[in-house]
Amino acid sequence: MSAIVGKKLGMTRVFTEDGSSVPVTVIEAQPNKVTAIRRADRDGYDAVQLAADQVEPEDKLTKAELGHLKKAGAPALRTLVEFRDAEVGGGAGDESEGEGEEGEKTEAGPVKVGDDITVASFEPGQRVKVSAVSIGKGFQGTIKRHNFSRGPESHGSHNVRAPGSIGASADPARVFKGMGMPGQMGARRVTQRGAHVVEVDAERNLLLIRGSVPGGKNATVEVRSDG
Repeated sequence: MSAIVGKKLGMTRVFTEDGSSVPVTVIEAQPNKVTAIRRADRDGYDAVQLAADQVEPEDKLTKAELGHLKKAGAPALRTLVEFRDAEVGGGAGDESEGEGEEGEKTEAGPVKVGDDITVASFEPGQRVKVSAVSIGKGFQGTIKRHNFSRGPESHGSHNVRAPGSIGASADPARVFKGMGMPGQMGARRVTQRGAHVVEVDAERNLLLIRGSVPGGKNATVEVRSDG
């Protein structure tokens, strides 16, 4: 499984050999540092923890966070993400097979605390899923939030964008959970599946993924292989 934490730069398009235009999202993923490896016999689950997004000065992080990163030989990195049940492949130049110091075995090579994970662990055409916090839309009505249809606009109707009936009165005398109602829209974790890697630029630490992915500009995104 390939996985990395990066930053969404925006969208553009690239052209294939036959001249077709392909919309892509550009994700910048600086080398991630492996800061911890979880094992089922010790921690109750299997996971690889990656750290990214360096900050300066270091005092923006707590002493506990800095101490945890120091054990892995990592600088002051703001974002820590655990990829569960993952055997994250190594970066460029890591082609051996075997087990790491923490007992993790991968196709690209042993992964151990202190290793660097780069975009080179991905390849064009690979199926991936991308997770991020979606763009917040604020408080919205049912038409925008749930794609409800509007009411009639003629003959004095006052029910143009109103949600309409939400249930009976005396029985059950309450509103059922999950009812489509106005409220906060967006600003929550979303995972986009079925995306594909179009291009990998290892020199500039860039991943080009076909189509759109969750999150706004400069949002932190998690990219991992899907299936």
